[in-house]
Amino acid sequence: MATGRLAAADLASGTNTTVYTTPAAIFSVVSVNITNRGNQPTVINVAIADSDTPSLGEYIEFESELNPKAILERTGIVLAATQKIVVRSSQANVSVVAFGIETTA
Repeated sequence: MATGRLAAADLASGTNTTVYTTPAAIFSVVSVNITNRGNQPTVINVAIADSDTPSLGEYIEFESELNPKAILERTGIVLAATQKIVVRSSQANVSVVAFGIETTA
């Protein structure tokens, strides 16, 4: 079981990216930081999903604008076994880091 940084990704423009998947028989408590490294505002979607393609009901952020050099942080996200954090950005130059703890139920 991991603690600390659980995953990191450099997002491609306009593509759903599965940043982190909770292992089977484990649950996770996770925080997510999303950083716009670019010079243009970007639109961010974040979902806690059962698959790599989230349904509309799985989004915790939807079309949230993230200004250049700004950070979006979500904390206290509890994920059941095999749930995924899926992030999408309208621009490149966006970093996502998920950190927290994995533990048995």
